[in-house]
Amino acid sequence: MDELVTLPGVGRKTASCVLWYGFRQPAMAVDTHVFRISKRLGWATGKNVLEVERELTKVVPQEFWGTVNRIFVQFGRDVCKPIIPECWRCPVREMCDYKYKTLGPKMKK
Repeated sequence: MDELVTLPGVGRKTASCVLWYGFRQPAMAVDTHVFRISKRLGWATGKNVLEVERELTKVVPQEFWGTVNRIFVQFGRDVCKPIIPECWRCPVREMCDYKYKTLGPKMKK
């Protein structure tokens, strides 16, 4: 990680992806989707990606660190969208801490 982030244009997320996908080394890649969803679920409370990364590595078993980014990116694009999430489609909505859950298309609770 330390060596990768010294390369031009490589931040922690990219370095984490290289470590996980390229070398199968445990790494938690926190992008905008992982940041948003982990906070909505109540898995993290950090105010920046580094804080959220640290929190997630404590609550997610290490063997799943690399998988979190892959799953949350697609989930964030399809269901847990930034402005108006489609909570009515969410399989974990009952376990989600997000207080502005949507009930249906264009309907907020």
